[in-house]
Amino acid sequence: MGKILTPTTETWPTTADAVVIGGGIVGAATAFWLSRAGMETVLLEMRSDLGSLTSAQSIESFRLQFTEPAMSELAQESIRIYENFAETIGVPEYDLSLRYTGYLFVTDEPGLVNSLRASVAKHRELGVTDSEFLAGAEIRARFPYISESALAATFRQRDGQFSSHAATHGFAKGSSATFLLNSRVTGIRQDASGVCGVETPHGVIATRLVVNAAGPFAGVVGQMLEIDLPVQPVRRQKAYIAPKPQIPQDAPLVIDVARDSYWRPETGGAFIAWVDPDDRVRKPSEHLPTDWDFPATVLEKLIPLTPFWETVCDNLKRRDVMLSAGQYVYTPDDQPLIGPLPEVTGFYLNCGYWAGVMLAASAGLRLADLATGKLAPQQNPLRPTRYAEGITYSGDSFLRGHH
Repeated sequence: MGKILTPTTETWPTTADAVVIGGGIVGAATAFWLSRAGMETVLLEMRSDLGSLTSAQSIESFRLQFTEPAMSELAQESIRIYENFAETIGVPEYDLSLRYTGYLFVTDEPGLVNSLRASVAKHRELGVTDSEFLAGAEIRARFPYISESALAATFRQRDGQFSSHAATHGFAKGSSATFLLNSRVTGIRQDASGVCGVETPHGVIATRLVVNAAGPFAGVVGQMLEIDLPVQPVRRQKAYIAPKPQIPQDAPLVIDVARDSYWRPETGGAFIAWVDPDDRVRKPSEHLPTDWDFPATVLEKLIPLTPFWETVCDNLKRRDVMLSAGQYVYTPDDQPLIGPLPEVTGFYLNCGYWAGVMLAASAGLRLADLATGKLAPQQNPLRPTRYAEGITYSGDSFLRGHH
């Protein structure tokens, strides 16, 4: 059973086999698997709870509809772990609230029909055999709230949603690691052999293995070793719409691929969002601004393919809308950085996610396999050295939010 605490002088660990920086779902999964591999593991989280920054802003959904081989491989393994989560973490009957509510990617843009059709063929090639290509009439027969203007869609019923909060804390409960809250990392020490310690206001932890799982703050952690990481934090906003009778609660996550807008039902209401391609790269922040007109912009984009939103808008009050923001982190090929950095021995990355919640379980396992030598760096297509090696794969999955 992992220990979660704010450290005191008496409880401060002075040494560890591995130190994970960042207590979101990616960091928690990493600490879980490192501890399962037999390492004395300490996770350092700057805030007062695990999963309270980026992970908390997720819409807590998962999919296997990826066209990038490396992303598809991670997603498939991650969902297998989540499907058997109680058994994996060794906590009987632990509940992730996992439900197969589906993902529907849909368009009314003729130029995107072939792209949707090709994506299903790619899913098949990557081992995901249950996604479907739907033409206009079939879309409306199965999802009657979709507009008659819809031309094509892809759908997978076994995509869905789960509690990222429960997953983050489940990884902590099932591990033997120590999770230290209110413990901001201020520096990383190194000597002739590589990393040798992590500095915080509470003290120093001597270690030879440090994992940077700091989400949008990964670049800040890299700078502690004078390393410029290819990561770009970008703000992503979402809005919660209070319960309205017009919102179909049996709907999947519906994504308009032409307008990069999406919604899914949630407790009688819905989450709605739009990936704004013009939102600039920002410094990482715990306190992101939100745009007061964002919900109206999203609703305007949702109405063409799901016209019931127009009726919702007619009676929408300010108190019916709750707006929040988090940060996606992009890399040059929109895929995460997992594995060691050769510049500094013992320094590992597990960062660069726009889909961290759904990929975290397998990404943490891969990091642990790399750290223990079970997996060689060259066997990992998401190794941070791939750019220098010139082996990147440019992906085209929908809704990755980068153009």
